[in-house]
Amino acid sequence: MAFSHAGHTLTATFFIAFSIRRIMSRMKSLKTLSRYLLGALFIGAGLNHFWHTDFYVAMMPPYLPWPLALVYASGIAEAGVGALLLRRRWQVVGAWGIVVVSVAVFPANVQMALHPELFPQFSVPGLWLRLPMQLVPVVWAWCYTRGANRNHAT
Repeated sequence: MAFSHAGHTLTATFFIAFSIRRIMSRMKSLKTLSRYLLGALFIGAGLNHFWHTDFYVAMMPPYLPWPLALVYASGIAEAGVGALLLRRRWQVVGAWGIVVVSVAVFPANVQMALHPELFPQFSVPGLWLRLPMQLVPVVWAWCYTRGANRNHAT
């Protein structure tokens, strides 16, 4: 009977350990997938600066010089930090880059909200709602600023 309890305990322990490992593995996979998704979104957003240049130039606050050059530079920056995030070795740099780029382009989002007449394709409430939504990629990227070696990001 003692062997039976020991056997059940061993089996239960193995099952629990195996289950935890599978759950952790899936969480790690989901975190990796999430990192890839964020990186791809930033690459796409960066490339979009080159496909819809006029739209991005209209977003530029008038006090900034060289709006077209800034659109191209911000497009390169967004695509670049997105690409860095895809590489595990460079994910911390990419994540911090996303935080910095998101803060740097925030004035353009404010410009959109303050001048909705330049963006008739969007509703005024939608333009204002875009402002707090800019925190989403910042917080998302923040999850990857600690690096893979601390089990906080992969």
